[in-house]
Amino acid sequence: MKLRDISRMAWDQVKRRKVVTGLCMTGISIGCAAIIVALSIGQSAQVYVTDEVNRNFKMDEITVSPGGGIPSPGGSGGDTAAETGGSLDPGRLTFQKLKIIQGLNHVVAAAPFEDAGYRQMITVDNKIADIQVIATDLRMLAKFDKTFKQGGVSDVPEMVVLNYGATLGLIDIETRQNIYDRMSSDPFNQEVSEQYSSLMLLPTEMYRQQVQLQAQDYSSSSGGAVKLSSPLQVGGILANPSGISDQRATYEKIMYVSLETAAQLQQELSFGDVSAAPPLEEGSYNSVTVKVDSIDNIKQLEALIQKLSLSTNDNLYQQDQLKETFDMLKMAALGIGVFILVIASISIIVAMTMSTHQRRRQIGIMKVLGANMRQIRNMFITEAALLGLLGGMLGVLFSYLIVMALNKLVGSAGEGLNFFIPLMTLPIGLAFAIMTGVLSGIYPAISASRTDALTAIKRD
Repeated sequence: MKLRDISRMAWDQVKRRKVVTGLCMTGISIGCAAIIVALSIGQSAQVYVTDEVNRNFKMDEITVSPGGGIPSPGGSGGDTAAETGGSLDPGRLTFQKLKIIQGLNHVVAAAPFEDAGYRQMITVDNKIADIQVIATDLRMLAKFDKTFKQGGVSDVPEMVVLNYGATLGLIDIETRQNIYDRMSSDPFNQEVSEQYSSLMLLPTEMYRQQVQLQAQDYSSSSGGAVKLSSPLQVGGILANPSGISDQRATYEKIMYVSLETAAQLQQELSFGDVSAAPPLEEGSYNSVTVKVDSIDNIKQLEALIQKLSLSTNDNLYQQDQLKETFDMLKMAALGIGVFILVIASISIIVAMTMSTHQRRRQIGIMKVLGANMRQIRNMFITEAALLGLLGGMLGVLFSYLIVMALNKLVGSAGEGLNFFIPLMTLPIGLAFAIMTGVLSGIYPAISASRTDALTAIKRD
């Protein structure tokens, strides 16, 4: 018999024995769907968590800070150190080293991002918000995945850029104090909490508006002296990053200013207390952020930067930890699916073995007509493989229905996680299903091939 004849006979048996075929397909489809869905959930969760980690920890960025270096010489008198101003200290992060870093291969951008502290921002109509001030090269913002919703970067002095969160929740001083007082007196008042939450999400048109920063000296005995900065012009508003809700954006209010403006603000708002951070020496930085074109080049760049006597830090360990965690989850999910397929294979073995006894006369006639043991084995194994293939295809359909149901369930809960089935999981599920069918059909096939033709014909 040719392979075509064997396949046709196996297919005829699969179609004729509908109950057995249905039971075997159901068991295999459940196991196949379990494998595909489990792997898909693991992959979807990995993509979601990786995107969140990339968004929050910036996997393609390197943080560069001053290294230990070799202290400037000068002995106990310190005359030489004073004359050089520390310029012989190779561990300093200087403007010259920044230029060298910017010129390295695979560097998309490099710029200082100096934390200038938290201040109160006041608008011309007395709206107020607590905001973090970050000093940087404003021209580099776009290269660090900052998209402008309004405006852009300008060379005008005292021009600032606000992120999207800084435009939310600006409340006038009187209303803000009133709500704080009501929340303090009745912290469990749901109405006041909802009112505060709604005000925090209220946007304010800040583009081209004039603002000032305010600092208060709480250490003074007079109740806290207040200083105001020079007027600042909002020249640009950054768009809210994708995947970030307005509620989450309210927790990150940032004002980006130039390094020159930051130095001016430090002079205007400083109270001269010894606890305040001293101003940086001109041409020197506390830290620089380097954006790399690919995470594959991060370690290579770090080695080059460290040769400048600088310290580097990245977040690749987050990715390694995630990979290990999700690899374990995928293996566990794969084990569950395989276990279900093993249970399904038992039903196939039982069904095929019973089929062997029921079809003894057919087997005997085939042998009398010239079919050998190998051809009979191949027919039963082909039949089992067809059961596995049909069960696997049904399992693929089940897996898509399950994933659709999960997405509706998660979507109704308001989560950002979206389940999907990677194409690579489909052949894996089908391969396990077919392999289960083939392995389950080996014993019945051997049993059928050993059937004595004359005895089978006489008994039936």
